[in-house]
Amino acid sequence: MSMGKQKKTRKYATMKRMLSLRDQRLKEKDRLKPKKKEKKDPSALKEREVPQHPSCLFFQYNTQLGPPYHILVDTNFINFSIKAKLDLVQSMMDCLYAKCIPCITDCVMAEIEKLGQKYRVALRIAKDPRFERLPCTHKGTYADDCLVQRVTQHKCYIVATVDRDLKRRIRKIPGVPIMYISNHRYNIERMPDDYGAPRF
Repeated sequence: MSMGKQKKTRKYATMKRMLSLRDQRLKEKDRLKPKKKEKKDPSALKEREVPQHPSCLFFQYNTQLGPPYHILVDTNFINFSIKAKLDLVQSMMDCLYAKCIPCITDCVMAEIEKLGQKYRVALRIAKDPRFERLPCTHKGTYADDCLVQRVTQHKCYIVATVDRDLKRRIRKIPGVPIMYISNHRYNIERMPDDYGAPRF
């Protein structure tokens, strides 16, 4: 009878047991000191960070908005305008009865370029010399965050979009009107009555 090799069972993922740094067996100098909880002074004044109310707003009336209107255009707004056969600049002027300057951020331009050959008409419209290019300084090319951030900082824009989620986010920012497409024409949301009136 031949003696076969004794099979050894291999132990997988075996680790050496490590001492806790707070273990009593360690020397005093090597031991991790327990954290002391700082007692809060109940008489101390609590500081709260309250967002500063923008000085351009008179209640809900935005004093920075006035002709010529600067309109931040979203990617899908251009695509839907093409579908509805609407000229962007002319339709904006028909809606607001004033000069309008469509603004394209770098993020929106990057989004349109990523869409490829199918959306080349949108890209040609976005590169129109009547459109104002706004450079982006932040990282990434997510247009929604870019537009929300921009109108939060500078309340001199109208946002043109048909994106439901973006509209919901913009509505939370006071004094920023939204332009959208309905019934083959542009409409404006949250615009005070006298904005369309001529200024003397």
